[in-house]
Amino acid sequence: MTVAALILDMDGLMVDTEPLYKTAWQQASSEVGFDLNDARYAMIVGRTMAGCERVLVEQFGPTFPVERVRERRPVLWREQVERRGVQPKPGLLELLAFADTHGLRTAVATSTNAETAAFTLGCAGLAGRISTVVTGDQIAHSKPAPDIYLEAARRLGVEPAACIALEDSEAGVLSIANAGMRGILVPHWPASDLAQHTAYRVVDSLHDACDLIAGLLWTPA
Repeated sequence: MTVAALILDMDGLMVDTEPLYKTAWQQASSEVGFDLNDARYAMIVGRTMAGCERVLVEQFGPTFPVERVRERRPVLWREQVERRGVQPKPGLLELLAFADTHGLRTAVATSTNAETAAFTLGCAGLAGRISTVVTGDQIAHSKPAPDIYLEAARRLGVEPAACIALEDSEAGVLSIANAGMRGILVPHWPASDLAQHTAYRVVDSLHDACDLIAGLLWTPA
């Protein structure tokens, strides 16, 4: 089917916020006596807050102080943003310009909530750049369920099979596949075997993703 729309994850894909989230989650967990190492952190990347908390309780057990971490992590994250800023990932602006030039509809599908998504996009100078933004607090089931990508396609008025979606996480690329879309994985962290096998393609950067999408547009049906 003809490519009609691009749907993009936000954190780690559009903007370089994953290191900020990682630091905030790990520090908040450390403050309450739990070691959220890199391997454990990788299991929560791409999920909503509720999904992250559920995974952490599964990992650490029922004594994990969910409410204390829930309160502390956003404070630490904002401190990181104020200190380091939020930068668009290399190739993002070129990819969005390409979509505009070729008449592709665009949407953001992020597991974060609406308030944080707006704050993040604003800090990165992207406020209003993409008008359709679907957030984790607007859907029933978080990634890897397909809800968020199906909702993005619905708002764009495009069939899922006509959408290409871009992600940086395992949960995200599974969500894309479950929605019946082609998913391009641009991993921020080393990609799992499952993520690599699930993705339509795996590329190193958004520049490479743009080249791949161009090839799909210009390949005769």
